[in-house]
Amino acid sequence: MKKLIAEFIGTLWLVLGGCGSAVLAAAYPELGIGFVGVALAFGLTVVTMAYAIGHISGCHLNPAVSIGLWAGGRFDKKELLPYIIAQVLGGIAGAGILYLIASGKPGFELGGFAANGYAEHSHGGYSMLSALICEIVMTFMFLIVILGATHSKAPKYLAGLAIGLSLTLIHLISIPVTNTSVNPARSTSQAIFVGDWAIDQLWLFWLAPIVGALIAGVVYKYMSPETE
Repeated sequence: MKKLIAEFIGTLWLVLGGCGSAVLAAAYPELGIGFVGVALAFGLTVVTMAYAIGHISGCHLNPAVSIGLWAGGRFDKKELLPYIIAQVLGGIAGAGILYLIASGKPGFELGGFAANGYAEHSHGGYSMLSALICEIVMTFMFLIVILGATHSKAPKYLAGLAIGLSLTLIHLISIPVTNTSVNPARSTSQAIFVGDWAIDQLWLFWLAPIVGALIAGVVYKYMSPETE
């Protein structure tokens, strides 16, 4: 239960910090954070939580990460479903808090609410195929970094920094394509509030990250068969 509470809080912080920067700060050009600031915010949520709860739950914050770690032989299958449920609920709670804050502004309009999308709901108008490829590859690379940085032979205490920076880089690449998911819990949390098109397109932001994570888990296990 302590692990699940940690995952709930960590995913809440990921959504509130990352999506919050997009909804509350990036909406104002005079603040100057733009895509770079949003990308950094997502990375910072992971870095801060890695050192806050990493020793409790492993700081997955993401169903795709849990699945990828399982595929790589680093996570017990029996813990998968409880972790995923805790992550999705934490994400929804984070989005709920963000909604309460954002809706307190006069003239508030929900808009995209930092939801993920493709085609007309992509910042750059990228197609469904582009979004699918992008999310699979970005999640694959994210899991390769995670599996490598947390390996017993990797430098200790630097895993959180490497993982957070990799998520920042992933956002810098893919925000124009899909608004960056690589995390089904993060996508679900925003889609629930937006509804309509965000729910219709949510399937891609579950399928692609899970596929990318599974491939990464198998590949990394082959490259580095030693576990802990």
